[in-house]
Amino acid sequence: MGNFEESLDPEDWTLSRNLAHQMVDDAIGHLSQVRDRHVWQEMPDTVRNFFKSPAPMTPQPLDAVYADLRENLFPYSMGNIHPRFWGWYMGSSNFTGALGDFIAAVDGSNLGGGNTAAAMIDNQVVDWFKELMGFPEDASGTLTSGGSMANMVALNVARNALAGVDVRAEGILGMPQPLRFYSSDQVHSCHQKALETMGHGAKSLTEVASDDHNRMRIPALENAIAADRAKGIKPACVIATAGTTNTGAMDDLAAVAEICRREGMWFHVDGCIGAFLRLAPANKHLVDGIELAVSIALDPHKWLHSPFEAGCVLVRDAKRHFDTFEMHGDYLQIQERGLIAGKFLADYSFELSRGFKALKIWMSLKENGVEKFGRLIDQNIEQARYLQQLVSADQRLELVAPVDLNIVCFRYTNGIADEDRLREINTEIMLRVQESGIAVPSDTTLDGKHCLRVAINNHRTQRQDLELFLDTVLQIGADLE
Repeated sequence: MGNFEESLDPEDWTLSRNLAHQMVDDAIGHLSQVRDRHVWQEMPDTVRNFFKSPAPMTPQPLDAVYADLRENLFPYSMGNIHPRFWGWYMGSSNFTGALGDFIAAVDGSNLGGGNTAAAMIDNQVVDWFKELMGFPEDASGTLTSGGSMANMVALNVARNALAGVDVRAEGILGMPQPLRFYSSDQVHSCHQKALETMGHGAKSLTEVASDDHNRMRIPALENAIAADRAKGIKPACVIATAGTTNTGAMDDLAAVAEICRREGMWFHVDGCIGAFLRLAPANKHLVDGIELAVSIALDPHKWLHSPFEAGCVLVRDAKRHFDTFEMHGDYLQIQERGLIAGKFLADYSFELSRGFKALKIWMSLKENGVEKFGRLIDQNIEQARYLQQLVSADQRLELVAPVDLNIVCFRYTNGIADEDRLREINTEIMLRVQESGIAVPSDTTLDGKHCLRVAINNHRTQRQDLELFLDTVLQIGADLE
Protein backbone atom coordinates (compact mmCIF):
# COMPACT_ATOMS: atom_id res chain seq x y z
CA MET A 1 0.00 0.00 0.00
CA GLY A 2 1.12 3.56 -0.67
CA ASN A 3 1.28 6.55 1.58
CA PHE A 4 -2.07 7.95 0.39
CA GLU A 5 -4.05 9.90 3.00
CA GLU A 6 -7.63 10.98 2.43
CA SER A 7 -9.58 14.13 3.20
CA LEU A 8 -13.11 15.42 2.52
CA ASP A 9 -11.95 18.24 0.25
CA PRO A 10 -13.09 17.94 -3.39
CA GLU A 11 -10.73 16.19 -5.76
CA ASP A 12 -11.62 18.80 -8.37
CA TRP A 13 -12.26 22.27 -6.96
CA THR A 14 -13.34 23.60 -10.38
CA LEU A 15 -16.20 21.10 -10.62
CA SER A 16 -17.22 21.92 -7.06
CA ARG A 17 -17.12 25.65 -7.78
CA ASN A 18 -19.34 25.23 -10.82
CA LEU A 19 -21.85 23.16 -8.87
CA ALA A 20 -21.83 25.65 -6.01
CA HIS A 21 -22.61 28.43 -8.48
CA GLN A 22 -25.49 26.33 -9.79
CA MET A 23 -26.79 25.89 -6.24
CA VAL A 24 -26.75 29.66 -5.70
CA ASP A 25 -28.56 30.24 -8.99
CA ASP A 26 -31.17 27.65 -8.04
CA ALA A 27 -31.54 29.18 -4.57
CA ILE A 28 -32.19 32.61 -6.05
CA GLY A 29 -34.77 31.09 -8.38
CA HIS A 30 -36.35 29.21 -5.47
CA LEU A 31 -36.84 32.46 -3.54
CA SER A 32 -37.59 34.87 -6.37
CA GLN A 33 -40.32 32.58 -7.72
CA VAL A 34 -41.74 31.51 -4.36
CA ARG A 35 -45.11 33.19 -4.97
CA ASP A 36 -45.67 31.03 -8.05
CA ARG A 37 -45.49 27.76 -6.11
CA HIS A 38 -47.75 25.92 -3.72
CA VAL A 39 -47.12 26.85 -0.11
CA TRP A 40 -47.04 23.16 0.86
CA GLN A 41 -47.85 19.87 -0.81
CA GLU A 42 -48.09 16.29 0.32
CA MET A 43 -45.17 14.00 -0.49
CA PRO A 44 -45.91 11.05 -2.81
CA ASP A 45 -44.91 7.55 -1.76
CA THR A 46 -41.94 7.65 -4.11
CA VAL A 47 -40.40 10.49 -2.11
CA ARG A 48 -41.16 8.84 1.24
CA ASN A 49 -39.55 5.65 -0.01
CA PHE A 50 -36.51 7.58 -1.23
CA PHE A 51 -35.85 8.74 2.34
CA LYS A 52 -36.02 5.16 3.63
CA SER A 53 -33.02 3.98 1.64
CA PRO A 54 -30.10 2.46 3.60
CA ALA A 55 -26.95 4.35 4.52
CA PRO A 56 -24.69 5.03 1.49
CA MET A 57 -21.52 3.00 1.99
CA THR A 58 -19.83 4.06 -1.25
CA PRO A 59 -19.44 7.55 -2.78
CA GLN A 60 -21.72 9.27 -5.27
CA PRO A 61 -20.91 12.30 -7.41
CA LEU A 62 -21.97 15.51 -5.68
CA ASP A 63 -24.01 16.61 -8.68
CA ALA A 64 -26.07 13.42 -8.33
CA VAL A 65 -26.57 14.05 -4.60
CA TYR A 66 -27.73 17.56 -5.37
CA ALA A 67 -30.09 16.29 -8.08
CA ASP A 68 -31.70 14.06 -5.46
CA LEU A 69 -32.27 17.10 -3.26
CA ARG A 70 -33.77 19.18 -6.04
CA GLU A 71 -36.23 16.39 -6.76
CA ASN A 72 -37.06 15.27 -3.22
CA LEU A 73 -36.50 18.21 -0.85
CA PHE A 74 -37.37 21.57 -2.40
CA PRO A 75 -40.88 20.68 -3.62
CA TYR A 76 -41.84 19.29 -0.19
CA SER A 77 -40.56 21.84 2.30
CA MET A 78 -42.63 23.30 5.15
CA GLY A 79 -43.28 26.39 3.07
CA ASN A 80 -42.77 29.02 5.74
CA ILE A 81 -40.78 31.15 3.29
CA HIS A 82 -43.95 31.52 1.19
CA PRO A 83 -45.95 34.79 1.47
CA ARG A 84 -49.13 32.85 2.36
CA PHE A 85 -47.64 30.82 5.19
CA TRP A 86 -49.25 31.96 8.47
CA GLY A 87 -49.29 28.74 10.48
CA TRP A 88 -48.15 28.59 14.09
CA TYR A 89 -45.45 31.29 14.40
CA MET A 90 -42.48 30.69 12.16
CA GLY A 91 -40.81 33.65 10.50
CA SER A 92 -40.01 33.54 6.80
CA SER A 93 -36.20 33.64 6.62
CA ASN A 94 -34.25 35.88 4.26
CA PHE A 95 -31.65 35.38 1.55
CA THR A 96 -28.88 37.36 3.23
CA GLY A 97 -29.32 35.27 6.36
CA ALA A 98 -29.00 32.12 4.27
CA LEU A 99 -25.74 33.44 2.84
CA GLY A 100 -24.64 34.14 6.41
CA ASP A 101 -25.30 30.53 7.35
CA PHE A 102 -23.23 29.38 4.38
CA ILE A 103 -20.31 31.64 5.31
CA ALA A 104 -20.60 30.56 8.95
CA ALA A 105 -20.36 26.92 7.88
CA VAL A 106 -17.35 27.66 5.71
CA ASP A 107 -15.69 29.52 8.57
CA GLY A 108 -16.46 26.47 10.69
CA SER A 109 -15.88 28.12 14.10
CA ASN A 110 -17.22 26.51 17.26
CA LEU A 111 -18.69 29.37 19.29
CA GLY A 112 -18.24 27.66 22.64
CA GLY A 113 -15.48 30.16 23.14
CA GLY A 114 -12.27 31.39 21.67
CA ASN A 115 -10.27 34.47 20.78
CA THR A 116 -11.80 34.75 17.30
CA ALA A 117 -13.63 37.22 15.09
CA ALA A 118 -16.63 34.88 15.11
CA ALA A 119 -16.84 35.21 18.91
CA MET A 120 -16.63 38.99 18.56
CA ILE A 121 -19.59 38.93 16.14
CA ASP A 122 -21.54 36.72 18.55
CA ASN A 123 -20.88 39.18 21.38
CA GLN A 124 -21.74 42.14 19.19
CA VAL A 125 -25.14 40.73 18.21
CA VAL A 126 -25.97 40.18 21.88
CA ASP A 127 -24.81 43.74 22.62
CA TRP A 128 -27.09 45.05 19.86
CA PHE A 129 -30.04 43.20 21.38
CA LYS A 130 -29.25 44.64 24.82
CA GLU A 131 -29.24 48.11 23.28
CA LEU A 132 -32.51 47.53 21.41
CA MET A 133 -34.26 46.18 24.51
CA GLY A 134 -33.10 49.04 26.74
CA PHE A 135 -30.77 46.87 28.84
CA PRO A 136 -27.57 48.30 30.35
CA GLU A 137 -24.21 47.71 28.69
CA ASP A 138 -23.00 45.54 31.56
CA ALA A 139 -25.95 43.15 31.24
CA SER A 140 -25.40 39.64 29.93
CA GLY A 141 -26.87 37.48 27.23
CA THR A 142 -26.34 34.53 24.95
CA LEU A 143 -27.63 33.25 21.64
CA THR A 144 -29.61 30.01 21.75
CA SER A 145 -31.34 27.62 19.38
CA GLY A 146 -34.67 29.35 19.88
CA GLY A 147 -37.21 30.63 22.36
CA SER A 148 -37.64 27.41 24.29
CA MET A 149 -33.95 27.25 25.16
CA ALA A 150 -33.79 31.00 25.78
CA ASN A 151 -36.60 30.74 28.32
CA MET A 152 -35.03 27.69 29.94
CA VAL A 153 -31.71 29.50 30.38
CA ALA A 154 -33.49 32.44 32.01
CA LEU A 155 -35.55 30.25 34.34
CA ASN A 156 -32.41 28.44 35.47
CA VAL A 157 -30.74 31.74 36.36
CA ALA A 158 -33.89 32.91 38.17
CA ARG A 159 -34.18 29.63 40.09
CA ASN A 160 -30.54 29.68 41.19
CA ALA A 161 -30.83 33.32 42.26
CA LEU A 162 -33.90 32.72 44.46
CA ALA A 163 -33.29 29.17 45.67
CA GLY A 164 -31.97 30.23 49.08
CA VAL A 165 -29.13 27.74 48.76
CA ASP A 166 -26.29 26.92 46.37
CA VAL A 167 -28.55 24.84 44.18
CA ARG A 168 -25.70 23.81 41.89
CA ALA A 169 -24.05 22.08 44.85
CA GLU A 170 -27.10 20.97 46.84
CA GLY A 171 -29.74 20.42 44.18
CA ILE A 172 -33.40 21.36 44.50
CA LEU A 173 -33.86 19.01 47.46
CA GLY A 174 -31.58 21.28 49.44
CA MET A 175 -33.83 24.32 49.03
CA PRO A 176 -35.44 25.53 52.27
CA GLN A 177 -38.74 26.32 50.49
CA PRO A 178 -40.37 25.20 47.29
CA LEU A 179 -40.40 27.90 44.62
CA ARG A 180 -43.37 29.07 42.62
CA PHE A 181 -43.37 30.59 39.13
CA TYR A 182 -46.35 32.51 37.72
CA SER A 183 -47.64 33.19 34.23
CA SER A 184 -50.93 33.72 32.45
CA ASP A 185 -52.96 30.72 31.32
CA GLN A 186 -51.89 31.64 27.77
CA VAL A 187 -48.20 30.99 28.46
CA HIS A 188 -46.17 28.95 25.98
CA SER A 189 -45.78 25.28 26.89
CA CYS A 190 -41.97 25.55 26.90
CA HIS A 191 -42.10 27.05 30.40
CA GLN A 192 -43.77 24.03 31.95
CA LYS A 193 -41.38 21.78 30.05
CA ALA A 194 -38.42 23.79 31.37
CA LEU A 195 -39.59 23.62 34.98
CA GLU A 196 -40.22 19.89 34.68
CA THR A 197 -36.73 19.42 33.25
CA MET A 198 -35.27 21.51 36.07
CA GLY A 199 -36.86 19.11 38.57
CA HIS A 200 -39.57 21.38 39.94
CA GLY A 201 -42.54 19.72 38.27
CA ALA A 202 -45.54 21.17 36.51
CA LYS A 203 -47.14 22.23 39.79
CA SER A 204 -44.40 24.79 40.34
CA LEU A 205 -46.00 26.89 37.58
CA THR A 206 -49.21 28.72 38.49
CA GLU A 207 -51.15 29.74 35.41
CA VAL A 208 -53.11 32.86 36.34
CA ALA A 209 -56.45 33.45 34.66
CA SER A 210 -56.45 35.84 31.70
CA ASP A 211 -58.99 38.54 30.84
CA ASP A 212 -61.17 38.98 27.77
CA HIS A 213 -58.10 40.13 25.81
CA ASN A 214 -56.14 37.06 26.97
CA ARG A 215 -53.85 39.12 29.24
CA MET A 216 -52.84 38.01 32.71
CA ARG A 217 -55.24 39.37 35.34
CA ILE A 218 -53.08 41.46 37.67
CA PRO A 219 -55.35 41.16 40.78
CA ALA A 220 -55.45 37.38 40.29
CA LEU A 221 -51.64 37.33 40.12
CA GLU A 222 -51.36 39.28 43.37
CA ASN A 223 -53.84 36.94 45.06
CA ALA A 224 -51.92 33.86 43.91
CA ILE A 225 -48.65 35.27 45.26
CA ALA A 226 -50.21 36.09 48.63
CA ALA A 227 -51.83 32.66 48.90
CA ASP A 228 -48.54 30.88 48.23
CA ARG A 229 -46.66 32.95 50.79
CA ALA A 230 -49.26 31.98 53.37
CA LYS A 231 -48.60 28.32 52.57
CA GLY A 232 -44.84 28.62 53.04
CA ILE A 233 -44.17 28.53 49.29
CA LYS A 234 -41.68 31.11 48.01
CA PRO A 235 -42.91 33.21 45.05
CA ALA A 236 -39.85 33.32 42.81
CA CYS A 237 -40.60 34.60 39.33
CA VAL A 238 -43.35 36.05 37.17
CA ILE A 239 -43.20 35.11 33.49
CA ALA A 240 -44.94 37.89 31.59
CA THR A 241 -45.71 37.21 27.96
CA ALA A 242 -45.12 39.88 25.34
CA GLY A 243 -47.21 38.33 22.59
CA THR A 244 -48.97 35.08 23.42
CA THR A 245 -48.82 32.27 20.91
CA ASN A 246 -52.58 31.83 20.72
CA THR A 247 -53.65 35.40 20.04
CA GLY A 248 -50.67 37.77 20.38
CA ALA A 249 -51.93 39.14 23.71
CA MET A 250 -49.62 41.44 25.64
CA ASP A 251 -49.41 41.16 29.42
CA ASP A 252 -49.16 44.44 31.36
CA LEU A 253 -45.38 44.48 31.65
CA ALA A 254 -45.13 47.63 33.74
CA ALA A 255 -47.66 46.33 36.28
CA VAL A 256 -45.86 42.97 36.56
CA ALA A 257 -42.53 44.78 36.96
CA GLU A 258 -43.92 46.73 39.91
CA ILE A 259 -45.28 43.58 41.58
CA CYS A 260 -41.93 41.84 41.19
CA ARG A 261 -40.08 44.85 42.60
CA ARG A 262 -42.41 45.00 45.58
CA GLU A 263 -42.35 41.25 46.23
CA GLY A 264 -38.63 40.72 45.64
CA MET A 265 -39.30 38.43 42.69
CA TRP A 266 -37.61 37.83 39.35
CA PHE A 267 -39.34 39.53 36.41
CA HIS A 268 -38.92 37.50 33.23
CA VAL A 269 -40.46 38.43 29.88
CA ASP A 270 -41.12 35.81 27.26
CA GLY A 271 -40.74 38.16 24.31
CA CYS A 272 -40.24 35.51 21.65
CA ILE A 273 -43.15 36.92 19.67
CA GLY A 274 -43.39 40.54 20.72
CA ALA A 275 -40.12 41.83 22.15
CA PHE A 276 -38.98 43.27 18.83
CA LEU A 277 -42.05 45.51 18.84
CA ARG A 278 -39.60 47.96 20.40
CA LEU A 279 -38.33 48.47 16.85
CA ALA A 280 -41.79 49.24 15.39
CA PRO A 281 -42.60 52.98 15.26
CA ALA A 282 -46.40 52.62 15.39
CA ASN A 283 -46.57 49.79 17.92
CA LYS A 284 -43.55 50.00 20.22
CA HIS A 285 -45.75 51.29 23.05
CA LEU A 286 -47.24 47.78 23.31
CA VAL A 287 -44.10 46.59 25.10
CA ASP A 288 -43.64 49.52 27.44
CA GLY A 289 -42.04 48.11 30.59
CA ILE A 290 -40.00 45.41 28.89
CA GLU A 291 -36.87 47.44 29.66
CA LEU A 292 -37.59 46.80 33.38
CA ALA A 293 -37.27 43.02 33.03
CA VAL A 294 -34.56 41.06 34.80
CA SER A 295 -34.41 38.69 31.83
CA ILE A 296 -35.93 38.55 28.36
CA ALA A 297 -36.25 35.73 25.83
CA LEU A 298 -36.09 36.78 22.17
CA ASP A 299 -36.57 34.93 18.89
CA PRO A 300 -34.70 36.52 15.94
CA HIS A 301 -36.00 33.74 13.68
CA LYS A 302 -39.50 35.18 14.09
CA TRP A 303 -39.85 38.93 13.49
CA LEU A 304 -36.23 39.43 12.46
CA HIS A 305 -36.71 36.63 9.91
CA SER A 306 -33.35 34.99 10.57
CA PRO A 307 -33.09 31.48 9.15
CA PHE A 308 -33.60 28.80 11.78
CA GLU A 309 -32.20 28.47 14.40
CA ALA A 310 -31.78 31.79 16.18
CA GLY A 311 -32.85 32.59 19.74
CA CYS A 312 -31.44 34.86 22.43
CA VAL A 313 -31.77 35.45 26.16
CA LEU A 314 -30.74 38.63 27.95
CA VAL A 315 -30.01 38.70 31.69
CA ARG A 316 -29.61 41.97 33.57
CA ASP A 317 -27.26 40.51 36.21
CA ALA A 318 -24.23 39.22 34.32
CA LYS A 319 -22.64 37.64 37.40
CA ARG A 320 -25.73 35.57 38.22
CA HIS A 321 -25.91 34.47 34.60
CA PHE A 322 -22.25 33.43 34.63
CA ASP A 323 -22.50 31.72 38.03
CA THR A 324 -25.40 29.57 36.82
CA PHE A 325 -23.51 27.92 33.97
CA GLU A 326 -19.75 28.44 34.31
CA MET A 327 -17.83 25.17 34.43
CA HIS A 328 -14.45 24.14 33.06
CA GLY A 329 -12.72 20.80 32.96
CA ASP A 330 -8.97 20.41 32.94
CA TYR A 331 -9.18 20.33 29.16
CA LEU A 332 -10.64 23.88 29.01
CA GLN A 333 -8.34 26.10 31.05
CA ILE A 334 -8.83 29.78 30.25
CA GLN A 335 -5.63 31.62 29.39
CA GLU A 336 -4.66 35.28 29.25
CA ARG A 337 -3.24 34.79 25.75
CA GLY A 338 -3.72 32.53 22.78
CA LEU A 339 -6.80 31.03 21.19
CA ILE A 340 -8.69 30.29 24.41
CA ALA A 341 -8.24 33.75 25.93
CA GLY A 342 -11.15 36.06 26.67
CA LYS A 343 -14.84 35.51 27.39
CA PHE A 344 -15.89 31.88 27.12
CA LEU A 345 -19.36 31.89 25.54
CA ALA A 346 -20.30 28.42 26.77
CA ASP A 347 -20.23 29.79 30.33
CA TYR A 348 -23.64 31.34 29.70
CA SER A 349 -25.74 28.38 28.55
CA PHE A 350 -25.93 24.58 28.47
CA GLU A 351 -24.09 24.06 25.21
CA LEU A 352 -20.33 23.76 24.79
CA SER A 353 -20.61 23.11 21.07
CA ARG A 354 -22.27 26.22 19.65
CA GLY A 355 -22.80 27.02 16.00
CA PHE A 356 -22.07 30.43 14.50
CA LYS A 357 -25.72 31.61 14.70
CA ALA A 358 -24.78 35.24 15.04
CA LEU A 359 -23.51 35.79 11.51
CA LYS A 360 -26.86 35.49 9.72
CA ILE A 361 -28.39 37.96 12.19
CA TRP A 362 -25.40 40.31 11.96
CA MET A 363 -25.43 40.40 8.16
CA SER A 364 -29.20 40.93 7.88
CA LEU A 365 -29.24 43.75 10.42
CA LYS A 366 -26.29 45.50 8.77
CA GLU A 367 -27.73 45.15 5.27
CA ASN A 368 -31.28 46.28 6.07
CA GLY A 369 -30.91 48.41 9.19
CA VAL A 370 -32.93 48.01 12.36
CA GLU A 371 -35.51 50.58 11.24
CA LYS A 372 -36.63 48.51 8.26
CA PHE A 373 -37.36 45.52 10.48
CA GLY A 374 -39.49 47.83 12.63
CA ARG A 375 -41.47 48.97 9.60
CA LEU A 376 -42.03 45.34 8.55
CA ILE A 377 -43.42 44.56 12.01
CA ASP A 378 -45.85 47.48 11.73
CA GLN A 379 -46.76 46.25 8.25
CA ASN A 380 -47.68 42.78 9.52
CA ILE A 381 -49.82 44.25 12.30
CA GLU A 382 -51.64 46.46 9.80
CA GLN A 383 -52.22 43.40 7.58
CA ALA A 384 -53.77 41.56 10.53
CA ARG A 385 -56.13 44.48 11.09
CA TYR A 386 -57.06 44.37 7.42
CA LEU A 387 -57.87 40.65 7.68
CA GLN A 388 -59.90 41.40 10.81
CA GLN A 389 -61.93 43.94 8.84
CA LEU A 390 -62.58 41.41 6.06
CA VAL A 391 -63.72 38.80 8.58
CA SER A 392 -65.94 41.22 10.50
CA ALA A 393 -67.60 42.39 7.28
CA ASP A 394 -68.75 38.88 6.29
CA GLN A 395 -71.70 37.38 8.18
CA ARG A 396 -70.56 33.86 7.34
CA LEU A 397 -67.46 34.35 9.51
CA GLU A 398 -66.97 34.90 13.24
CA LEU A 399 -64.03 36.63 14.90
CA VAL A 400 -63.16 34.49 17.94
CA ALA A 401 -60.63 36.74 19.72
CA PRO A 402 -59.67 40.42 19.69
CA VAL A 403 -56.91 41.26 17.23
CA ASP A 404 -54.42 43.09 19.43
CA LEU A 405 -51.29 42.26 17.46
CA ASN A 406 -50.72 40.22 14.30
CA ILE A 407 -52.74 37.06 14.96
CA VAL A 408 -56.31 36.67 13.69
CA CYS A 409 -58.46 33.88 15.14
CA PHE A 410 -61.74 33.33 13.31
CA ARG A 411 -64.01 30.59 12.05
CA TYR A 412 -66.56 29.83 9.38
CA THR A 413 -70.06 29.66 10.95
CA ASN A 414 -72.73 30.80 8.47
CA GLY A 415 -75.42 30.46 11.12
CA ILE A 416 -74.34 27.03 12.40
CA ALA A 417 -74.60 26.85 16.21
CA ASP A 418 -73.49 23.29 16.96
CA GLU A 419 -69.91 23.42 18.28
CA ASP A 420 -69.03 19.89 17.25
CA ARG A 421 -70.16 20.56 13.71
CA LEU A 422 -68.25 23.86 13.64
CA ARG A 423 -65.08 22.10 14.79
CA GLU A 424 -65.53 19.49 12.08
CA ILE A 425 -66.11 22.09 9.36
CA ASN A 426 -63.28 24.42 10.32
CA THR A 427 -60.81 21.59 10.78
CA GLU A 428 -61.67 20.39 7.29
CA ILE A 429 -61.35 23.93 5.93
CA MET A 430 -57.87 24.22 7.42
CA LEU A 431 -56.76 20.88 6.00
CA ARG A 432 -58.18 21.55 2.54
CA VAL A 433 -56.59 25.00 2.41
CA GLN A 434 -53.24 23.47 3.32
CA GLU A 435 -53.63 20.62 0.86
CA SER A 436 -54.63 23.02 -1.92
CA GLY A 437 -51.25 24.73 -1.56
CA ILE A 438 -52.93 28.14 -1.53
CA ALA A 439 -52.10 29.01 2.09
CA VAL A 440 -51.14 27.54 5.45
CA PRO A 441 -53.18 28.62 8.46
CA SER A 442 -53.17 26.64 11.70
CA ASP A 443 -55.91 26.16 14.30
CA THR A 444 -56.47 26.60 18.00
CA THR A 445 -59.27 26.54 20.59
CA LEU A 446 -60.24 29.64 22.59
CA ASP A 447 -62.92 29.55 25.30
CA GLY A 448 -64.19 26.28 23.90
CA LYS A 449 -64.40 27.60 20.35
CA HIS A 450 -62.27 25.82 17.78
CA CYS A 451 -61.08 28.23 15.08
CA LEU A 452 -58.64 29.00 12.31
CA ARG A 453 -55.54 30.93 13.35
CA VAL A 454 -53.58 33.22 11.03
CA ALA A 455 -50.26 34.50 12.44
CA ILE A 456 -48.87 37.12 10.06
CA ASN A 457 -45.15 37.45 10.72
CA ASN A 458 -44.04 37.21 7.12
CA HIS A 459 -42.15 39.94 5.28
CA ARG A 460 -43.41 38.66 1.91
CA THR A 461 -47.15 38.81 2.68
CA GLN A 462 -49.34 41.28 0.78
CA ARG A 463 -53.00 42.20 1.22
CA GLN A 464 -53.91 40.32 -1.96
CA ASP A 465 -52.68 37.13 -0.29
CA LEU A 466 -55.14 37.61 2.57
CA GLU A 467 -57.99 38.25 0.12
CA LEU A 468 -57.21 35.08 -1.83
CA PHE A 469 -57.03 33.06 1.38
CA LEU A 470 -60.37 34.31 2.69
CA ASP A 471 -62.09 33.66 -0.66
CA THR A 472 -60.77 30.09 -0.47
CA VAL A 473 -62.05 29.63 3.10
CA LEU A 474 -65.52 30.82 2.12
CA GLN A 475 -65.64 28.59 -0.95
CA ILE A 476 -64.59 25.48 0.98
CA GLY A 477 -66.99 26.32 3.80
CA ALA A 478 -69.89 26.56 1.39
CA ASP A 479 -68.93 23.24 -0.20
CA LEU A 480 -68.94 21.53 3.21
CA GLU A 481 -72.42 22.62 4.27
